[in-house]
Amino acid sequence: MAEVTLDLRGMPKAEAYAELKQHVRAVLEGIDDDITGMATMSCLLHHAFGHLWTGFYRVVTPGRLLRVGPYQGTLGCLEIPFGKGVCGASAAKGESVVVADVHAFPGHITCDGRSASEIVVPVFGRNRELLAVLDIDSEYKNTFDEVDRRELEELVRWFQR
Repeated sequence: MAEVTLDLRGMPKAEAYAELKQHVRAVLEGIDDDITGMATMSCLLHHAFGHLWTGFYRVVTPGRLLRVGPYQGTLGCLEIPFGKGVCGASAAKGESVVVADVHAFPGHITCDGRSASEIVVPVFGRNRELLAVLDIDSEYKNTFDEVDRRELEELVRWFQR
């Protein structure tokens, strides 16, 4: 199954995420490595939905600093302080942030000028410690909604195994 790259564009979101989550579980079965999980999820999410940028920013200094981890897309920002931009806001609050128009988000950090909307989901480990944030950018406004938030939060629960 690892050689299959899903393209779920055009499917209803709930169905697409159900298929994606099943695929992720199958590919990561028996894996107990966070970086492998991040790389695999980034790849599968990115190709399944055709996002502009899909990846993880890892916590390297708890409460202070995120650093780019596995991702798909153009060059990402290398470091993001907690509280700065959408990723930093999600990390500081420990909750998902859905942004319909990144240009209207105070303090948005522009890593790729084509980005128009964004969703960032915190990734917690076994002991509820913040490991990273999952960051997904779209070149279209209003791409992400509550379905994306709910489904992505469920997907990253894999890291709490």
